[in-house]
Amino acid sequence: MKWMRATALITLGLIAPSLHCAEPAIADAPATSAVPAAAPDSLKPPAPSRAGCLPGGNGFLRARIRGALNLDLDWRNAELECEGAPRPSGSGIRMSFAGPVHADGRRLRIVFGVANATEGASGRALPTNLTVIFEGEKRLFSTRGDDRCTVDALDQERIGALGGAARSYRVIAKGFCIAPASAFNADERIIVSSFDFAGEVIYSSTSASPRPPQATGSITQ
Repeated sequence: MKWMRATALITLGLIAPSLHCAEPAIADAPATSAVPAAAPDSLKPPAPSRAGCLPGGNGFLRARIRGALNLDLDWRNAELECEGAPRPSGSGIRMSFAGPVHADGRRLRIVFGVANATEGASGRALPTNLTVIFEGEKRLFSTRGDDRCTVDALDQERIGALGGAARSYRVIAKGFCIAPASAFNADERIIVSSFDFAGEVIYSSTSASPRPPQATGSITQ
């Protein structure tokens, strides 16, 4: 999965394309460094697969961002691109939300790495890594760990089978951050003081996160 991290930074123009197949070291780097640290939960921008986030029309993301940038996001399903899967480490899930594309190609993407979340199960007080990517602007912020943000509450609703061993869930979550996310190429910080979202996570028999025996088709919120 490290090639995905490198691809995300190439998209931002933060590393050279020759590193696409390399495995860059994950370490803090000063603003003058040619190769900044890779965000642990950043995803490469996926190819558009369908209009909107969830087929049922009930996907969304809301977030309050303060600091180097002041933004109040309220993205609805039709203007939102989302995807999710188990984290490569097998500890939790990773969800990506990308907002509307501006005329000049810029777009904001937020990636949540939610630790300890398992298929079909609700969760409370889950440590969360957060990455904010300003695509087309060479700006990327990350908490660089799971200890600065928390998903207060998470629930999963079974959407259905996707064929083969793949299974799809609507994930609904809300949470907050208590410490800022830092930029990789500048001395800037932002804090996402609150967020809530609904998106899709797809599990399969080859997913890193095992399917618990007690998982059912729907979780009561």
